[in-house]
Amino acid sequence: MYQYNHNDQILIEERVAQFRRQTEQFLNGEISEDGFRALRLRNGVYIQTHAPMLRVAIPYGLLNAKQLHTLAHIARTYDKNYCHVTTRQNVQFNWPKLEQIPDILAELAQVQMHAIQTSGNCMRNTTSDHLAGVCADEIEDPRPYCEIIRKWTTLHPEFDYLPRKFKIAVSGSTTDRAATQFHDIGLHLVKNEAGDIGFKVFVGGGLGRTPIIGQVICPFLEKKHILSYLEAILRIYNLLGRRDNKYKARIKILVKETGLEKFTQLVETEWALIRDKLEVSDAHFAAMKAHFTPFDYDKNAAQDVTFAAHTQENNAFATWIKYNTQAHKVDGYRIVFLSLKAPDSPPGDLTSEQLDAIAELAVKYSFGEIRSTHRQNFVFADVKQADLFTLWQALAAQKLVTPNIGMATDIICCPGLDFCSLANAGSIGITQDINDVLDNVDYLHDIGDVNINISGCMNGCAHQSVGHIGILGVDKKGVEWYQFTLGGSSSNEAAIGERLGPAIPKSDVAQAVETILNVYVQIRLDEERFLETVKRVGIEPFKEKVYASH
Repeated sequence: MYQYNHNDQILIEERVAQFRRQTEQFLNGEISEDGFRALRLRNGVYIQTHAPMLRVAIPYGLLNAKQLHTLAHIARTYDKNYCHVTTRQNVQFNWPKLEQIPDILAELAQVQMHAIQTSGNCMRNTTSDHLAGVCADEIEDPRPYCEIIRKWTTLHPEFDYLPRKFKIAVSGSTTDRAATQFHDIGLHLVKNEAGDIGFKVFVGGGLGRTPIIGQVICPFLEKKHILSYLEAILRIYNLLGRRDNKYKARIKILVKETGLEKFTQLVETEWALIRDKLEVSDAHFAAMKAHFTPFDYDKNAAQDVTFAAHTQENNAFATWIKYNTQAHKVDGYRIVFLSLKAPDSPPGDLTSEQLDAIAELAVKYSFGEIRSTHRQNFVFADVKQADLFTLWQALAAQKLVTPNIGMATDIICCPGLDFCSLANAGSIGITQDINDVLDNVDYLHDIGDVNINISGCMNGCAHQSVGHIGILGVDKKGVEWYQFTLGGSSSNEAAIGERLGPAIPKSDVAQAVETILNVYVQIRLDEERFLETVKRVGIEPFKEKVYASH
């Protein structure tokens, strides 16, 4: 895990001091509300329906136990005893007092954390694969490159006021678990015919009001040119991106209106001017990779026999292993998913007690590291098989073992109307309704891999456009209604869901989900997953049943 150097630490401490002065000036009436808005946004502070919201950066989703304990302390001391994990691997606090936020940032700085550029029209937190470094299909660990990008993006003077927010994601595996094709820039580590590793670069992806799949602007980019090529793309966007209309200000609109060929030519021309001045040296790559070396794994871990015995003797444990753990690239270890989707809890929420417990268990069983995922769950990436049964028991005491990872109740959900001032409709309540309808675990496991994403407005923070089943809340004369889409995907074969039909009332949403899943069960072929069935038959069979009573 990357450790801050002296310059890193000084930067975030001085940023805290700067924002403390700005906050005091605003509260004293020396800075107007409009003047303070850009300042607070650059430090992760939104003003929501009930209170300010603070978004804390979790670069590429990686945390250590000390940092998690600090988040628990903040939840207890400054919030209402919980935090919320987002789809971009960050953490949000929904109830801090504005005058106390500088104190929170100061405490975060003590454990190498911050909220810099987690909002505003700037380069946001770089995200990546939550299984980086441990998955079997990895070409190369993407985290060193994420860290290089993080340092480059932080307070970059040329791109401090972009036309709109800008997001970069990096994947190092053959399976895209970072939704890279729906980012402003997506980077895939790939091998060329000579066996050299470089980057396939996607540009112009994004979700929200106008979901667009990113296009390949560079099939193979040498590693040493990573920063110069990113800089060239950002320069063109900064020069030509629209600032007169925030709904058309993202780079996805610029690429679409300009055309990929012309946009590529503009980037290549700009890149030629800076390419040789921003090369990343092999020594710099090596120094960064040294922060992400493999742990000292137990060479005898594979010899354990207790794991097999426990799976045979305990059905609940065996079910959890099947759905909430995954093969590790080191024999004798497994990757463990902590489900933050217990049926009676809002998706992605964690109490301070849970945060502290997770931190302690991470130290005991997973080298002290924790990862957040794009589906609002946590991961222990390095657990010995011999420890799994004991770990399962400890996680069960914290309600973190619901065996639903990848299932229909592993729902992505934004805060919705309960918290967000932008929302048109609720999300959390809808999630609870769906959980109540789909309360049969055996039924869920029979259905298999189904991603349900629910957003309370067109901004699409829960990525409803790429859900296998997407649900979008809309306002109809003060009444909450919901639109459905089917067939979306944020993985390798990226797809935007097709709209099922007119919006339906809130009271019918959970039943509509159950109807869609029942249709799937009736018409699927052997071993056919939900997304495969939708691709094969289209949306008409589902539409017919859902709207039969409307």
